[in-house]
Order: sequence, then C-alpha cells, then structure tokens
Amino acid sequence: MTDSSGTAGSGSGIAGEGRTVFLLAHTGRPAAIRSAELVVQGLLRCGLGVRVMEHEAVDLPLPPEVELVTESTPGVLDGCELLIVLGGDGTLLRGAEFARASGVPMLGVNLGRVGFLAEAERDDLDKVVDRVVTRSYEVEERMTLDVIVRTNGDVVHRDWALNEAAVQKVSPERMLEVVLEIDGRPVTGFGCDGIVCATPTGSTAYAFSAGGPVVWPEVEALLMVPISAHALFAKPLVTSPTSVLAVEVQNGTPHGVLWCDGRRTIELPAGARVEVRRGAVPVRLARLHHASFTDRLVAKFALPVSGWRGAPH
Repeated sequence: MTDSSGTAGSGSGIAGEGRTVFLLAHTGRPAAIRSAELVVQGLLRCGLGVRVMEHEAVDLPLPPEVELVTESTPGVLDGCELLIVLGGDGTLLRGAEFARASGVPMLGVNLGRVGFLAEAERDDLDKVVDRVVTRSYEVEERMTLDVIVRTNGDVVHRDWALNEAAVQKVSPERMLEVVLEIDGRPVTGFGCDGIVCATPTGSTAYAFSAGGPVVWPEVEALLMVPISAHALFAKPLVTSPTSVLAVEVQNGTPHGVLWCDGRRTIELPAGARVEVRRGAVPVRLARLHHASFTDRLVAKFALPVSGWRGAPH
C-alpha cells in the first residue's frame, strides 16, 4: 500500500517559497499547545507557511504570520503539501477525514497513549520539522472502507472509515441479533454486543480489543470481528479486499447503531442492513521511518522480547 511516488523529496531546495503546511492539534491538551507552538516556530523559521483553523488558533500562541481559516471543509487544505496532526487517536482520525477528502498526506505526532496512526512521538518534534522542511518523507496509502446502510432495500446512509465500521447494540440488557453475509452468501447468525468490520489499519484498534487478529498494513484484506457473541462459531473472519461484507439486524431485535471510526454514527432499526466494501479513496500517510511494522507493534504495546537471539547468521 505504498505510494508509487516513493519519497516526497530528495532534500535539495530546503525551504521553498509558497510551500504551506496545515496544522491540526488537540488544543484541549497543554502538551499539544506547546508542541504546536514548537512546530509552527520551526516551520516559519525555515520559510514555510503554516495554516491553522481559526477556532483552534484561539488556544494557541501563534505569531501573526500564521494563516487562519474559518471553514472546516476539505478546501481548507488547498495548496498545502502536508497535514501535520498533533494529538491522540481521536485527533488523528479527525485529521484522516481532512486527508481523505483532500488527498493531502497526513503526518501524525502522537500525544496520546498508543497512536498506531502516528509516525512520530512528542520527543521527535525537531526531527519532524527537519523532515518536513527537507521533504524527507515517504507517502503510504492505507485502505479505507465504504459503508452503505439500507432499510427496506433503500440506501438511507453512506459513510466511510479508515479503521472500522462497527455495528453495536444500544440496549445494555439485550443482545443484538444479526446475520453475517460475505459476498452475497449468509455465513452465520447469533446474538452479540456487535460486529466490527475493519481494515488492516484498524486491526490494532477496536477490532484488536474485540479479539481480532493483528494484520500487517501491507496485507490487503477486510476483517469481520464479533463482539461478545453468544455462539459456538463466532470467530474473526479475514476476507479478500474485493469482498463485500454485510451485517443484517434481525427483525424483532432492539435497534442498533453504526459507528464509523468512533466519530460518525447512525441509528439502525430492526431490519437494517449494513454493507461494507473496500473504499474507493485511500488515506495517504506521510512516513519518516523505514522501521518494520513488527518493531512498531513491539514498541506500541511494550511487548516482552528480552532473550531474543535472532536468526543464526
């Protein structure tokens, strides 16, 4: 899933006139405010322009050279070469909405806990600025999901997700009765707390918490992971990236709810059908490191690897 263009630049021609970077930050965190200040100062010092949402700028100590925009639409990234996002997973997913709609690569700096979407940590801010200024980063494309909700055969809602589309119960005292379908054929039905349909990127998010497998980002596949299913056969399923996954909410069951990346939601009445397929538009991520996903997995989850000797040479 790596962009065929490879590196974004060779490092020659350091600060170019007319180059602009968009900055998105979780301004509710003091660490994000300080980090944003450092990034903005570094970029401006090297001659790059910086653009920020006006409502976020209120909480940030920004110099007058920073460009402020008022509308939260994809068009606010017009002319920007990169979107830098400072925050936790929620902020990074908010940034992914801008990145997908605009096609501008997103570079995430993790100020939260795990942050699999992030490429850098808070201590790497100087390196982030240097790599952006010298265009020393690569761009990688990540699969997304296109989601359709039908009731009585009619399409009533369209959405998308980078991590997952999750069908969940609403009533805590009753299970959600569903039937799962893959490529137009029924697989199984049961009562459960919900179903997570995820991308490889989302395999380390909600799907992971529900007991799903970790899927390396370069593997093109779709995941379907039951949540607390009351059934003997309720295993996570990994399908082809061209498959169409469907979850049908059965009649007579309490209504459910669809969450896309934990950010956008719609109610699912009994009889509703959710269809999930590979998204037509990917999200582009800027990468600073060539570290393997294995090393990232070990670092993010602090996995015990002491005693490892490696393959014999």
